[in-house]
Amino acid sequence: MNRGEHHPPAPSSEEEGVGGGGPNHKSMLDQPASAEAERSGGPTRKVMLARAADMRRNLPEPERRLWMELRASRFYGFKFRRQAVIGGRIVDFFCPTKGLVIEIDGVTHDAEIDAKRDRTMSRATGYRIVRFTNEDVMRSFDGVLLTLKMALDAQSDRWSARGEHHPPTPSSEEEGE
Repeated sequence: MNRGEHHPPAPSSEEEGVGGGGPNHKSMLDQPASAEAERSGGPTRKVMLARAADMRRNLPEPERRLWMELRASRFYGFKFRRQAVIGGRIVDFFCPTKGLVIEIDGVTHDAEIDAKRDRTMSRATGYRIVRFTNEDVMRSFDGVLLTLKMALDAQSDRWSARGEHHPPTPSSEEEGE
């Protein structure tokens, strides 16, 4: 990967092997990662997951530095995923409890395009996207963490009780047994 490049370029449809297995064969893994990907002939979910796994193995230094703070629920007990596939997009970090996406941008990012993609994702999912630059992370790490903590505090939990992903299971009496 070239220095300053945030993510490797997306492979073409031929490189992805879209629709392999015959003209009418499409397994669940061959399906595009989102409706938008379907319309644009974008990558399949299988390809996106493989790309995300590769990106997790090759984190740029600013992302690695932030991940060391976020991993294993170290940051105020919040669980984060890194290089999470959401629709047809791979986000740098994602807090499922809060629906908060964190993006770390290198010099190759286009602010206008990113803002448009963020609005689209936010409308489709309700997630909030917070962006920092590589320079922010490397030169003002405490400021990044403070901003991130404030963003988490401002975002309401997606579930009724923090850490509770599903409603409690009813007792036998409530089920009518």
